Amino acid sequence: MRGTHRSYVETGTFMRHFRHLTPEHRSALFHREPAGFTARSPARTLAVALGATLYSPATRPGLAEDVLKQSGCGVASMVLCLEDSISDAEVPEAEDNLVHQLIRLDGLLDEAERDERLPLLFVRVRAAPQIPALVRRLGPAARTLSGFVLPKFTEENGTPFLEALSEAEASCGRRLFAMPVLESPELLHVETRTETLSGIVRAVEKYRDRVLALRLGVTDFCSAYGLRRTPEMTAYDVQIVASVIGDVVNVLGRADGTGFTVTGPVWEYFRPQERMFKPQLRQSPFLSGRAESVRAALIEHDMDGLLREIELDRANGLLGKTCIHPSHVAPVHALSVVSHEEFCDATDVLRPERGGGGVLRSAYTNKMNEVKPHRAWAERTLLRGEVFGVAREGVSFVELLAAGVK
Repeated sequence: MRGTHRSYVETGTFMRHFRHLTPEHRSALFHREPAGFTARSPARTLAVALGATLYSPATRPGLAEDVLKQSGCGVASMVLCLEDSISDAEVPEAEDNLVHQLIRLDGLLDEAERDERLPLLFVRVRAAPQIPALVRRLGPAARTLSGFVLPKFTEENGTPFLEALSEAEASCGRRLFAMPVLESPELLHVETRTETLSGIVRAVEKYRDRVLALRLGVTDFCSAYGLRRTPEMTAYDVQIVASVIGDVVNVLGRADGTGFTVTGPVWEYFRPQERMFKPQLRQSPFLSGRAESVRAALIEHDMDGLLREIELDRANGLLGKTCIHPSHVAPVHALSVVSHEEFCDATDVLRPERGGGGVLRSAYTNKMNEVKPHRAWAERTLLRGEVFGVAREGVSFVELLAAGVK
């Protein structure tokens, strides 16, 4: 192994969630363990596998080592940022560093190690010409990339990015995905929202096979009105933002085959500060072993708001999350695991003999499952279960979270 960083990671020619745990630990936690994937897996799988997408400025001098370190800690997707995370004056230097670091990273890994240790890597660019220019400069090291993140995406602004992506694909001979960021004022303002959404649909539909996921730029939405949510508030408590999320999912997140994966907004907080409200995490689920210490750490670091927002993301049709700090990764992934109860409900709904519809009592005897209305939910749940695994009966997100926190 030629890499410079190695914690416990299961060997094998694939990436998978929770692979940083020992086989014995995973067996104790999972009824069905997460399946492996690589950058060549189907787009439908990769869109779910993104999970907590960790952003990092492209200016970091140890970027190659950072990528391998975060991968060893459970990160499966990263964005190397040339846009908002750096100043305008830093762009040329950041581009040079990015190219240098990705060439270094490529040199550290052989083909099997790239599949095993390399997270899905994306570059967030500022302008469309950067995409083919960076791919040309990378040469063979372009194989380290899974795609590009496209900022402030509208039909007018976004189409040149998608055309540039096609050009870059042709030059390097490998599949590259786009992840447009929906963050423009035209999308936020109610008088232009419908027209803007219609234009976005036209743009991404033309390049459907290359649009892996749509990302929400909630910080930019808040900025347009001089707002910033506190650690006690989720994006859904800011009504202007919540209305945009609802409309984006309404138009672009449908489960009828026309929709795309839409990822959750960034959580900005990771340092302790004075609390104004009572902690939202209940104590009772944490009263076993290490779990209580995990609960205390989450409250101390204002992570209880993050957990609530992740749950609200899923309830509102979002999957995965933009992250700016490694401490956010474990909570996102723990809450992405399919619970045993969800798994039982989903498999019951999708049994072949249920094809004609009907209503049945859940295996946990606490709800009714309606076969036809719950079919799309069940299909999405089982796909998430393939990628993130299914927890054993009696294993909650608390145990999964404690396992993922280092």
